[in-house]
Amino acid sequence: MQQPNTTPSAGRVLVVDDDPTVAEVVAGYLVRAGHAVDRAADGPSALASAAGQWPDLVVLDLMLPGMDGLEVCARLRERGPVPVIMLTARGDEDDRVLGLEVGADDYVTKPFSPRELVLRVESVLRRSRPATEAPSAPGTLTGAGLTVDVAARRATKEGTELALTLREFDLLAFLLRHPGRAFAREELMREVWGWEFGDLSTVTVHVRRLRGKVEDDPARPRLIRTVWGVGYRFEPDADAGPEEDRHA
Repeated sequence: MQQPNTTPSAGRVLVVDDDPTVAEVVAGYLVRAGHAVDRAADGPSALASAAGQWPDLVVLDLMLPGMDGLEVCARLRERGPVPVIMLTARGDEDDRVLGLEVGADDYVTKPFSPRELVLRVESVLRRSRPATEAPSAPGTLTGAGLTVDVAARRATKEGTELALTLREFDLLAFLLRHPGRAFAREELMREVWGWEFGDLSTVTVHVRRLRGKVEDDPARPRLIRTVWGVGYRFEPDADAGPEEDRHA
């Protein structure tokens, strides 16, 4: 398997959509933006394409024939880390949450603006590359038994490596940089995702997924605490009392 494209200004994007018109339009916009594009019309073809030329990012339709986008995303993640932007034809919140739950880094609801999709792709690609970290940012972040190596994009808990998606890693690193400070979901969306607007359930789902990987008991989180009426706070004191968290 070939390694991901490392050119800072462009990436190799795999576009997976069974609608040839949508795939052609998306591919055309991405190519004009300077990206290399591979296309697949179904799940098996997408997996085969990724095996031959590992992409930097996947634009993945949720509703695919045979093997749906959720399964494709899960199978890709079994092979290695790769950012995924999910496309859904419905505005149903359940579809969006399902995509985020299986590890999609972003989603776009059809019909969508191809220009907006390109901006989302480039935003995710920028954040997926260690070289984009600010020079003044600390190389290693620690707290409550967690260690994040920013340059290597590697996170561990008590020495055991955590399998984090792109956004989960960014969210954990951001919280570790600001221990004890409460952030609204709008702030986290702006600082971690780089968006000035968007569906705040994206933040909620990612916090829930991250808790599932860093908390001893995700149903009673002690590290990533809910601040009612505000948002979330990383608590570096692991001995703080557990928190009931059934609604966020």
